[in-house]
Amino acid sequence: DVVALIIPGGNAPDKMRIQKNMVDLVKRASYQKKIIAAICHGGLMLVEADIVRGRKVTGYRAIATDLKNAGGQYLDKEVVVDGNLVTSRIPDDLPAFCRSTLELIETYNKK
Repeated sequence: DVVALIIPGGNAPDKMRIQKNMVDLVKRASYQKKIIAAICHGGLMLVEADIVRGRKVTGYRAIATDLKNAGGQYLDKEVVVDGNLVTSRIPDDLPAFCRSTLELIETYNKK
């Protein structure tokens, strides 16, 4: 059983967001309350899957407007955890991103 979905940053999310099967995977994971972790430009997949509305999120500063326009509350922090959603801004935030993601996975596995 899949516990978490990790969405990378960089250029990959821009290519992934135009693939219906990839967007559907994120939507399904969100619906099933799986852990979703996105860093850097990975937030573009969250926007495309329409799962940021009403949630606290962060991401690369260049996509802050996209996250806000999709209904998210953008916070300029190294990591933001909102329920099953973990987001981070840049590669320098990886330690906090990984730590928070692993903590959620450990909690999920204890259920």
